[in-house]
Amino acid sequence: MIVVTGATGNIGGTLVRILAEAGAQVTAISRGAKDIRLPEGVRHVTADLAEPETLAPALAGADALFLLITGEQLVDGPDPARILEVAKAGGVRRVVFVSSQGVATRPDAAGYARLIAYERAIEESGLAWTFLRPAGFYSNTFAWVESVRGARTVAAPFGDIGLPSVDPADIAAVAAAALREDGHAGRVYTLTGPALSTPRAQAEALGAALESPVQFVELTRAQAFSGMLQFMPEPVVEHTLTILGEPTPAEQRISADIELVLGRPATGYAEWAERHRPVFA
Repeated sequence: MIVVTGATGNIGGTLVRILAEAGAQVTAISRGAKDIRLPEGVRHVTADLAEPETLAPALAGADALFLLITGEQLVDGPDPARILEVAKAGGVRRVVFVSSQGVATRPDAAGYARLIAYERAIEESGLAWTFLRPAGFYSNTFAWVESVRGARTVAAPFGDIGLPSVDPADIAAVAAAALREDGHAGRVYTLTGPALSTPRAQAEALGAALESPVQFVELTRAQAFSGMLQFMPEPVVEHTLTILGEPTPAEQRISADIELVLGRPATGYAEWAERHRPVFA
């Protein structure tokens, strides 16, 4: 059995579907804060990583765990070793953890301390492990939905700075492979899109998908900081904006790991925009 945390998210929801379609026995974990629609045969358990003991019913009899932390768990929470102890007690022998590219490119940034702590705890746990270190997500541009729908406008900072953002569905596909196949233990995969993508170019891609031009409006860093604080912890906002505005060469490097694992190229932003056109229409 494979247990998937974050089962209502952009990665987890897709991962559950991929695994179910492949015939895997899946348990989906969520905190119960959102409605969840699951494929037939998938079991749902309400639990919270902030309270590791609540995970025990979901992990009983599991052999693999997909582990993803979000929100406040990125800056605070229980010792990661407690979660891994519960997982091992339930029978888990393999864990796939969604970390971040920034763990390698900015290891001293406060915003990555929790991810680094998780990676270390997993390495010390005795479990077989695979780390996924994605760049920024295409789905971050869902923040533009209302302005695109209402005014065909996108507002963002650093309009002409490109980063190799990635489709969350590609992350889910790599996770599915690592959870079900041999040969991924001890591997660290850096997951990026196939090309650098700027906010201005993303606005153009959305316009092309909608067959209606989308205007790009450049925000100052301060304006972006204020807006992002509404849904992200301050340390995460700070290092996110630093990466967006001052990326290192490593943060702009295109990785071939998605193609290595899946045998196909990573998905480009234009294809992602076309697939999600109804959301922005």
